[in-house]
Amino acid sequence: MRYFLDTEFNGWGGALISLALVPEFGDHEFYATLDLPDALHPWVARNVVPFLGQVPPGHSPAPLSRIAAAEAVADYLAADRDATIVADWPDDIAYFCSLLVIGEGDIVPIGSLKFEFVASPGFSTANNSRVPHNALHDARALRDFVLGWEDD
Repeated sequence: MRYFLDTEFNGWGGALISLALVPEFGDHEFYATLDLPDALHPWVARNVVPFLGQVPPGHSPAPLSRIAAAEAVADYLAADRDATIVADWPDDIAYFCSLLVIGEGDIVPIGSLKFEFVASPGFSTANNSRVPHNALHDARALRDFVLGWEDD
Protein backbone atom coordinates (compact mmCIF):
# COMPACT_ATOMS: atom_id res chain seq x y z
CA MET A 1 0.00 0.00 0.00
CA ARG A 2 1.04 3.61 -0.44
CA TYR A 3 1.43 5.89 2.55
CA PHE A 4 1.51 9.63 2.04
CA LEU A 5 4.17 11.33 4.11
CA ASP A 6 4.58 14.79 5.51
CA THR A 7 7.04 16.07 8.08
CA GLU A 8 7.61 19.29 9.96
CA PHE A 9 11.08 20.27 11.05
CA ASN A 10 12.83 23.13 12.84
CA GLY A 11 13.82 25.31 9.89
CA TRP A 12 16.21 24.45 7.09
CA GLY A 13 18.15 21.37 8.18
CA GLY A 14 16.75 21.53 11.71
CA ALA A 15 15.48 18.72 13.91
CA LEU A 16 12.40 16.69 12.98
CA ILE A 17 9.35 17.93 14.91
CA SER A 18 6.49 15.80 13.57
CA LEU A 19 5.73 13.13 11.02
CA ALA A 20 2.56 11.69 9.52
CA LEU A 21 1.76 8.75 7.27
CA VAL A 22 -1.70 8.57 5.71
CA PRO A 23 -2.63 5.33 3.96
CA GLU A 24 -4.03 5.29 0.46
CA PHE A 25 -6.98 3.21 1.70
CA GLY A 26 -8.62 3.20 5.10
CA ASP A 27 -8.26 5.50 8.04
CA HIS A 28 -5.46 3.91 10.10
CA GLU A 29 -3.18 6.96 10.08
CA PHE A 30 0.12 7.52 11.85
CA TYR A 31 1.01 10.81 13.51
CA ALA A 32 3.82 11.52 15.93
CA THR A 33 5.31 14.61 17.43
CA LEU A 34 8.86 14.57 18.72
CA ASP A 35 10.46 16.33 21.63
CA LEU A 36 10.97 19.95 20.62
CA PRO A 37 14.48 21.37 20.42
CA ASP A 38 15.48 24.00 22.95
CA ALA A 39 15.83 26.73 20.33
CA LEU A 40 12.99 26.99 17.83
CA HIS A 41 13.27 28.76 14.51
CA PRO A 42 10.96 31.82 14.80
CA TRP A 43 8.89 30.82 11.75
CA VAL A 44 8.42 27.30 13.17
CA ALA A 45 7.47 28.70 16.58
CA ARG A 46 4.74 30.82 14.91
CA ASN A 47 3.50 28.52 12.14
CA VAL A 48 4.09 24.92 13.20
CA VAL A 49 4.26 24.48 16.97
CA PRO A 50 0.80 25.97 17.74
CA PHE A 51 -0.80 23.40 15.42
CA LEU A 52 1.00 20.23 16.52
CA GLY A 53 -1.90 19.11 18.71
CA GLN A 54 -4.68 19.92 16.25
CA VAL A 55 -5.45 16.33 15.34
CA PRO A 56 -8.56 14.17 15.71
CA PRO A 57 -9.14 12.06 18.82
CA GLY A 58 -7.05 8.91 18.82
CA HIS A 59 -3.97 10.65 17.43
CA SER A 60 -1.80 11.35 20.43
CA PRO A 61 0.09 14.64 20.17
CA ALA A 62 2.22 13.72 23.22
CA PRO A 63 5.84 14.16 22.13
CA LEU A 64 8.04 11.11 21.69
CA SER A 65 11.78 10.70 21.83
CA ARG A 66 13.47 10.12 18.48
CA ILE A 67 13.93 6.41 19.20
CA ALA A 68 10.34 5.99 20.40
CA ALA A 69 9.08 7.71 17.24
CA ALA A 70 11.26 5.44 15.07
CA GLU A 71 9.93 2.37 16.86
CA ALA A 72 6.35 3.60 16.45
CA VAL A 73 6.88 4.05 12.69
CA ALA A 74 8.32 0.53 12.43
CA ASP A 75 5.37 -0.90 14.39
CA TYR A 76 2.90 1.01 12.20
CA LEU A 77 4.39 -0.37 8.97
CA ALA A 78 5.19 -3.87 10.29
CA ALA A 79 2.18 -5.62 8.77
CA ASP A 80 2.69 -4.21 5.27
CA ARG A 81 5.28 -6.11 3.24
CA ASP A 82 4.81 -3.84 0.22
CA ALA A 83 4.82 -0.34 1.70
CA THR A 84 5.53 2.61 -0.56
CA ILE A 85 6.17 5.98 1.06
CA VAL A 86 5.00 8.89 -1.13
CA ALA A 87 6.17 12.46 -0.64
CA ASP A 88 6.14 15.69 -2.60
CA TRP A 89 9.21 17.17 -0.95
CA PRO A 90 12.66 15.49 -0.90
CA ASP A 91 13.37 16.54 2.69
CA ASP A 92 10.32 14.58 3.86
CA ILE A 93 11.89 11.37 2.55
CA ALA A 94 15.29 12.32 4.00
CA TYR A 95 13.83 13.04 7.46
CA PHE A 96 11.82 9.82 7.36
CA CYS A 97 14.89 7.74 6.49
CA SER A 98 17.03 9.55 9.03
CA LEU A 99 14.48 8.80 11.76
CA LEU A 100 14.86 5.07 11.11
CA VAL A 101 18.54 5.25 12.10
CA ILE A 102 18.68 4.81 15.87
CA GLY A 103 22.39 4.44 16.45
CA GLU A 104 25.72 3.91 14.77
CA GLY A 105 25.10 1.20 12.18
CA ASP A 106 21.66 0.45 13.67
CA ILE A 107 18.13 0.98 12.38
CA VAL A 108 14.74 0.08 13.80
CA PRO A 109 13.52 -3.34 12.71
CA ILE A 110 11.65 -2.43 9.55
CA GLY A 111 11.03 -4.35 6.37
CA SER A 112 11.83 -3.22 2.87
CA LEU A 113 10.31 0.05 1.78
CA LYS A 114 9.89 1.81 -1.54
CA PHE A 115 9.85 5.56 -1.94
CA GLU A 116 8.01 7.63 -4.50
CA PHE A 117 8.73 11.29 -5.03
CA VAL A 118 5.79 13.05 -6.64
CA ALA A 119 6.67 16.31 -8.37
CA SER A 120 3.67 18.56 -7.88
CA PRO A 121 4.35 21.98 -9.42
CA GLY A 122 1.76 24.51 -8.31
CA PHE A 123 0.45 22.29 -5.51
CA SER A 124 1.06 23.21 -1.89
CA THR A 125 0.08 20.88 0.93
CA ALA A 126 -0.13 23.87 3.27
CA ASN A 127 -2.48 25.75 0.94
CA ASN A 128 -4.71 22.69 0.58
CA SER A 129 -4.54 21.46 4.16
CA ARG A 130 -7.33 21.81 6.71
CA VAL A 131 -4.66 22.77 9.28
CA PRO A 132 -1.61 24.12 7.41
CA HIS A 133 1.81 23.02 8.68
CA ASN A 134 0.37 20.15 10.67
CA ALA A 135 1.97 17.00 9.26
CA LEU A 136 -1.18 14.87 9.56
CA HIS A 137 -3.43 17.35 7.79
CA ASP A 138 -0.76 18.09 5.18
CA ALA A 139 -0.28 14.36 4.47
CA ARG A 140 -4.04 14.03 4.01
CA ALA A 141 -3.97 16.94 1.57
CA LEU A 142 -1.17 15.25 -0.36
CA ARG A 143 -3.11 11.97 -0.52
CA ASP A 144 -6.23 13.74 -1.76
CA PHE A 145 -4.23 15.64 -4.38
CA VAL A 146 -2.41 12.57 -5.71
CA LEU A 147 -5.49 10.36 -5.79
CA GLY A 148 -7.51 13.13 -7.48
CA TRP A 149 -4.73 13.73 -10.00
CA GLU A 150 -4.55 10.01 -10.80
CA ASP A 151 -8.32 9.85 -11.34
CA ASP A 152 -8.23 12.64 -13.92
